[in-house]
Amino acid sequence: MPSVFQRHPRYALFSGFIILATFLLLAAQHAPPLEPPSYIDAYVPNPNALESRLAQAEHTYQKMLVDRQGLIQKFGPTSDKVHMFPPDQDPWPPYTVWDFVPAAFTCPHSVERVGALGDGGKWVCGLERVARKRPCVVYSIGINHESSFEAELLSRTAACEVWGYDFSVASFGPEVQDDASLLRRAHFAPFGLSGTDAHGPEDQPPMYTLSSLMSRNGHTHIDILKVDIESWEFETLRALIRPYLEAGEPLPFGQLQLEVHVWGKKFSEFMKWWELLEEAGLRPFWTEPNIVYQNYNRGSSADLAEYSFLNIRGDNAFISDKDSFRPRGGAHSPRD
Repeated sequence: MPSVFQRHPRYALFSGFIILATFLLLAAQHAPPLEPPSYIDAYVPNPNALESRLAQAEHTYQKMLVDRQGLIQKFGPTSDKVHMFPPDQDPWPPYTVWDFVPAAFTCPHSVERVGALGDGGKWVCGLERVARKRPCVVYSIGINHESSFEAELLSRTAACEVWGYDFSVASFGPEVQDDASLLRRAHFAPFGLSGTDAHGPEDQPPMYTLSSLMSRNGHTHIDILKVDIESWEFETLRALIRPYLEAGEPLPFGQLQLEVHVWGKKFSEFMKWWELLEEAGLRPFWTEPNIVYQNYNRGSSADLAEYSFLNIRGDNAFISDKDSFRPRGGAHSPRD
């Protein structure tokens, strides 16, 4: 006599599905908690795919530049007539300065927050691209007792080293300072970053340009540059960028995590500076307002915003497969 499953195959299929679903649910409940992945053995095999993604991202960004000019014309009609944060008026203009500079470039790799979810963490493009790179050079300028970004970056890469600078503190934050295994790849000095050098005996605090810091450390390239210098980014980046533009050379870093402080800036002044960054090949792929600051200073404008930029010029690790990424056991480049 045929069984119920033979007479009703659909019933058998349904029963099997229920059993499988129950097994998967029980397995998920007992699975270990997820941890941030390690990118030491990441592999990016197809340079043509990378080139194509970068081209598409730039095409999208160029469209945004056209849209920006339309927005300036709409609310200006020229940039000197546009407000950073328009006053309450009738009709009310629905924009702020940040609407003119969206993070319209798409990172061609994974994008993730490195460091704390609150103040201190930064959004990074393609951490896997430098996880095996030797040398892997990171500069972090502006520490302020919080080093969750630097600590996670060090813990998730094999060879990255961090050079930290901040004249307002004496060391990295506890996330790095209290971990001997991380501190071996971290180097700190109480210096400031500026558009001009001032580090003689009478100069306190000592100030260095980025190129001077790099020369001091024997570096010609920085993979990841994090800068938070309380509005001095305008003078500092302007002084840094201009010589490279005049020489027709790419900037000496692969990506930039920057907090932008627009205190007291006029729209036309800000846009001239921002367009200098774009002319040098910097493309923002992520942004977020600094809500912590705005909450602390209730009633103030949203004067601070975090931006992450990719440098699309040169052959840095985020836009070029010059330093190839190979799976475990493969042939290594001379840098490995």
